[in-house]
Amino acid sequence: MRDLNNRSIIDMLKFTELALRRGSQLLFERVTLTIYDGQKTGLVGANGAGKSSLFDLLRNRLTPDSGEVYLPSSWRIAHMAQEVSTTNRSAIDYVLDGDTALRAIQQAIVTAEVAEDYTHLGRLHEDLDNIDGYSAVSRAERLLVGLGFTEAEFDNSLDQFSGGWRIRLNLAQTLMCPSDLLLLDEPTNHLDLDAIVWLAEWLKNYSGTLLMVSHDREFLDDVVSQIAYLHRKTIHLYPGNYSRFEQLRAARLAEQAANFEKQQRQIAHMHAFVERFRAKATKAKQAQSRIKALQRMELIAPAHIDSPFQFRIPEPENTSSPLLSLYKCQLGYQDTCVIKEVTLSIHPGDRIGLLGPNGAGKSTLIKSLAGELGLRAGDRTEGLHLRVGYFSQHQMDDLDLAASPVLHLQRIDPTISDQQIRSFLGGFGFTGDKSFESAATFSGGEKARLALAIIAWRKPNLLLLDEPTNHLDIEMRHTLTVALQSFTGAMVIVSHDRHLLRNTVDRFLLVRHNSVSEFEGDLEDYQKILNLPAPQSPSASTIHEKPINRFKHSKALKSSLASVEKRLERLQRKLMETEIRLADNSLYLDNPSPDLQSLLRDQIVLREQIAELEESWLETSEELEKYQEVIRG
Repeated sequence: MRDLNNRSIIDMLKFTELALRRGSQLLFERVTLTIYDGQKTGLVGANGAGKSSLFDLLRNRLTPDSGEVYLPSSWRIAHMAQEVSTTNRSAIDYVLDGDTALRAIQQAIVTAEVAEDYTHLGRLHEDLDNIDGYSAVSRAERLLVGLGFTEAEFDNSLDQFSGGWRIRLNLAQTLMCPSDLLLLDEPTNHLDLDAIVWLAEWLKNYSGTLLMVSHDREFLDDVVSQIAYLHRKTIHLYPGNYSRFEQLRAARLAEQAANFEKQQRQIAHMHAFVERFRAKATKAKQAQSRIKALQRMELIAPAHIDSPFQFRIPEPENTSSPLLSLYKCQLGYQDTCVIKEVTLSIHPGDRIGLLGPNGAGKSTLIKSLAGELGLRAGDRTEGLHLRVGYFSQHQMDDLDLAASPVLHLQRIDPTISDQQIRSFLGGFGFTGDKSFESAATFSGGEKARLALAIIAWRKPNLLLLDEPTNHLDIEMRHTLTVALQSFTGAMVIVSHDRHLLRNTVDRFLLVRHNSVSEFEGDLEDYQKILNLPAPQSPSASTIHEKPINRFKHSKALKSSLASVEKRLERLQRKLMETEIRLADNSLYLDNPSPDLQSLLRDQIVLREQIAELEESWLETSEELEKYQEVIRG
């Protein structure tokens, strides 16, 4: 690796005619590109395209087979470890260890104090001040809180945390390390939505050069300014965020006639879905938010026509209404009550997303709905035809590793032919011999896809999904989103993937403070809450407490909004009834019905009234938001 400091050019990372092999596989061939100091770049591409190998190359763990890599020798590199550490170091000390310069000076100070070398000690304290060492503990605490740790956990040793929480500590340690080049490989894995929003803000303020691998498109949109697309042994740079990359790639694909026809079919599918949702939407704020997300899906659909995944969740064979009800239930484990007094009914077509801080009980609620966790009190009532499809991490763990994907599905229904099963599995990426391989050889992403295929094969009418996108790449996440849009049953979703939530969920429930309540806003409202300044105490629970309490203010404005929504519901219902009558062919015979002109006038008036009310709703919402800003100020 050559040193750019010996060249009369600005700081940059540069690949020239790069070729790289891993074993017999050629990953890159004649790659030439430049990433400038301070740029934030997202690395995307299929599994095996070489994203992790590129990081190993920059960390001098690999050498190029040909070509050159230029990197300034003065650049400090921080890289997030994926392996889970085992040590009795406390969480706060483990994070502080990320700043090796700090630790070196601290150790030198101890040595100088023992030797009573006060002259050297004075210089060391100056060095500590120069690297902002006196605020190090405070900075480390802020990192821990942002990533979901409570103040009471700061002094816990690493071996007291689960694997997922140790990965969070690896991330905190990496962010603590002063760096000019930051390499992050799937940093949002094991994070909940709250921590992801916080991390995005932190990275936006990072002043160095960032290279990041992520399958979370909204996180990429929030953070990066360009996309490096690894495809067919080369790397193409696309300016802008991930959404812009999809649009540019769609335009390139459309230049091929065969692709253009496929794209038009994808666009037609998404447009039809947007219009269906618009016709039945009732809650103005969440409806408008979702329509915008769906319209964006319509734009990006053509970028995914060459996806290896394409599946639908089969229609449920039977249904009941309600499908499932909880009445005055107390949820929790043994002697621990997590959620009190839950009353909730789930009906066919319900699309519910769960929001709330980590540890508030979202997974507990999902497990209780699935029947995997017994109730501490209250009643759980199942509909006559309830058929639950439940996805969680342990569904992947419970796969029969000796069995193939085909065998897993044959066990569910032995009467179905191998060809039908293989055709179904092909949509989940299990093609050819892959469908007959044992699950023991599968990656985490492949196991997640198999678990989802098994759930879909059972034809559920209620989907309970707890972080279904973990381990899935961007293409599979997109296909899952489209499949959930077309699913006619009910679903309850916990996910840190905001794109999935925006495009599949109609309604949000907020799980916090041992209770479950309606969240009247959308994801933008929730994100604004999370981005409010933290209170002085670094306790993670109090970070959520104060902003969410402020969200309750301005009852008069909220009452006005509720009134407008009720009127909108009535007018939408009247408009639907009018348009159903207008669809009656008998109105348009040779002697038109006298009702025709009246119905047409009603249709025009109702549409105008709805448009006026929606505008009023938006104005009141803006007024409420400004009021809340005053309260926060």
